[in-house]
Amino acid sequence: MELVFHGHSCFSIKTSRYHILIDPYIDENPLAKIKAEELAPDFLLLTHGHDDHLGDTLAIAKAANPLIIAPTELAGWCESKGLRTHAMYMGSAAFPFGKLTMVFASHGSSIQEDGERLYGGLACGYVLELEGKRIYHAGDTGIFGDMKLLSGRRSVDVALLPIGGNFTMDPEEALEAAKLIRAGLTIPMHYNTFPLIRQDGAKFVESLKTIGLKSLMLEPEEVLEL
Repeated sequence: MELVFHGHSCFSIKTSRYHILIDPYIDENPLAKIKAEELAPDFLLLTHGHDDHLGDTLAIAKAANPLIIAPTELAGWCESKGLRTHAMYMGSAAFPFGKLTMVFASHGSSIQEDGERLYGGLACGYVLELEGKRIYHAGDTGIFGDMKLLSGRRSVDVALLPIGGNFTMDPEEALEAAKLIRAGLTIPMHYNTFPLIRQDGAKFVESLKTIGLKSLMLEPEEVLEL
């Protein structure tokens, strides 16, 4: 199984049979090294409706026809565009690739369309259980105490945590979040895309290593074998 970082909060998870794409902000992302048209996922997961996460969803979905999994209101908006959707809220569901749990994120959600901001429901994160691994994509979030529950039943193998600050956790808060989750590997995301969220990813990685937690900084289009 491969985990591919596309920049910002966008990741691909490629199993032996399926391609899962999360938060496809690509063509307007100044750090991206690919184009949205190069991606053809089977499943597309959205954490919330902000432009830097909804991103190229419409273009990708119209070309590849993936099943879009999203919070109910956001899924409804996608469905209104003629796309295939599966609406969820905080709970679990089985999919061909494995089990997916939608989890809380301390953030908001809206969709910008025709100069207006539409209500996007709640923001979320995801825990994916597939091919023997548990991957936590936190979405945009501040730190919250229930992060410790993510590893309560079974440990998290990989945690993808935002560190940019201002809209999400900054590196110090993400360090505390990593202590709560205690994943086998923590990867920073959602930083350096814009000046307002500029952070030192390498310094964050080293801060985790000093407390005995494994961490890795990925560059756009870098592939991690799991």
